Amino acid sequence: DELLESGIDVLTSGNHIWDQKEIIPYMDEGLPLLRPANYPSSPGRGSLIKDNVMVVNLMGRVFMAPIDCPFKTADALLEEARQSTMPKVIIVDFHAEATSEKQGLGWYLDGRVSAVLGTHTHVGTVDARILPKGTGFLTDVGMTGPVNSVIGSDTGPVLERFLTGMPQRLAVASGPVTMNSVLIDVDPDTGRALSMQRIDRTVD
Repeated sequence: DELLESGIDVLTSGNHIWDQKEIIPYMDEGLPLLRPANYPSSPGRGSLIKDNVMVVNLMGRVFMAPIDCPFKTADALLEEARQSTMPKVIIVDFHAEATSEKQGLGWYLDGRVSAVLGTHTHVGTVDARILPKGTGFLTDVGMTGPVNSVIGSDTGPVLERFLTGMPQRLAVASGPVTMNSVLIDVDPDTGRALSMQRIDRTVD
């Protein structure tokens, strides 16, 4: 509720969407909250159209849960949209571990969507570019969270887990925080990305 009240239009997610079971009743309430579309027979939805922009949430399978194929799911969603009122601007959040799988989906959807933005690794990449057919691509947007951390968690328990192999309760680290993001200019008439710019902000 706080995120939506702050002005965010659409919330996407990933493999941790089900971690807090309290979220499940909200998934079918029409909120602009997406779960990966390639989860089979799950609550909620994996895409929506808002203000003539289609947002799609997909999840990878390399080093991730064995769910439905994100490539074929993307095909099905685009075909379904084409049969009705398909918007020109289409943004895909691809929540995946492997950079190769993210890049593969970018090339697969080049010219069919406005942007493919990778998420999940918590580490922003520097490869923002526009592919030959007009799709903006970034392997990983990054995260919003503490700078002095291991992908957001306090370093002590994480290092203990690496050193001993024993489970550790992880806590969000303290200190300065960063917000990683990307700004994309899209031609509303063609759906092609015109420019991409990383925007990263850090505050104490």
